[in-house]
Amino acid sequence: MRVAQSNSNLPVIERGQPISLQVNGQLVSAYEGETIAGVLFAEGRRILRHTMKDSRPRSIFCGIGVCYDCLVTVNGAPNVRACVTPVTEGMVIETQTRERK
Repeated sequence: MRVAQSNSNLPVIERGQPISLQVNGQLVSAYEGETIAGVLFAEGRRILRHTMKDSRPRSIFCGIGVCYDCLVTVNGAPNVRACVTPVTEGMVIETQTRERK
């Protein structure tokens, strides 16, 4: 996503090319240049994982890849930081959520 100059007080947002990916088995539309976290939030998903010990919900916290609260599984690889990983065409994303016991 790029911000371009505008004649008004608000900038014009230029998005990348539209792409498709899967999130928890559902087909989702996104744009090149967006992060996984941005796409998940746009889709209304706020909980991205639960902690192993207490199954507490986690989401975006730092937004810069430092805290590891936004971990997801991407194309079968677990523990990918959603806040700093750009989406790609055909990507398969699984949130690391589970039911509370």
